[in-house]
Order: sequence, then structure tokens, then C-alpha cells
Amino acid sequence: MSYPVTKAAKRVASELRGVVVSAGLMQNTVKVRVGGQKYIPRVQKMFTTPKSYLVHDPNSSLRTGDVVSIVPGWPTSKHKRHVVKQIIAPFGLSVEERPAVPTEEERIMLRDKTKAEKDARREARKAEARGTKSTG
Repeated sequence: MSYPVTKAAKRVASELRGVVVSAGLMQNTVKVRVGGQKYIPRVQKMFTTPKSYLVHDPNSSLRTGDVVSIVPGWPTSKHKRHVVKQIIAPFGLSVEERPAVPTEEERIMLRDKTKAEKDARREARKAEARGTKSTG
């Protein structure tokens, strides 16, 4: 099945891997800690520099302790810019017993659908406003 891909989906996505450190406290959101290292030349030593990301989890399928793969997505809220790609190593319940993580195609189709609905509502409001201005 072929469908047009939006511009945002065409951009090259960098995949990050991290551990879910907070799940179930926010609706459809988990906090993922991604590891990193930084070299400090003055001390001539490597230091760990973990970074936490707020990640969109549409089906609430992640649990604290899961190792996941995340990719940049569309801005879902003020601080959420990433979305879950897949569960690499589940913690606790197996992947089959949890709600499925949506694929990239499913995410794109859902976004296009909601965007089309929003555009239709906007056009209806504009048409209604034009109708009330001409009669008034």
C-alpha cells in the first residue's frame, strides 16, 4: 500500500537508545534517559553525560526499566519531540502482553488524518464567518 509521505517524515531521523526511567506518571508520555560521554581535556578524562527526553508513547505500552529505541517526531507538546520506535528489551511483562507500539507508517497516517480533520474544521469556521459577515 502506497501513500504520500509528508515532508516531516522525509527528514533523516537519528535513532537514540535509552532506558525508560519514568512511566505511568504522565498520560501517553515517558521519560527516557539516553547515555553519553564527554571528554574533558583539562582533566584528561571521560565523564558520563546522560540526557533525559520526554517521549510520546501513544498506546502507553512502556514500563519503567524498558530499553527502547526513540526517534525524533512531530512536536506533540511543549517538551515532547520524540516518539517510541520499538522496545528493544522489555522489563517485566513481555512485548506480546502489552499494547503494540505503532509503526512509522501508522504514525504518519494518523497525523495526516488528524491534520485533514483540523483543516476541514478550520475551513468550516471560515465559511461560517464569511456567511455571518455578509448578512450582518
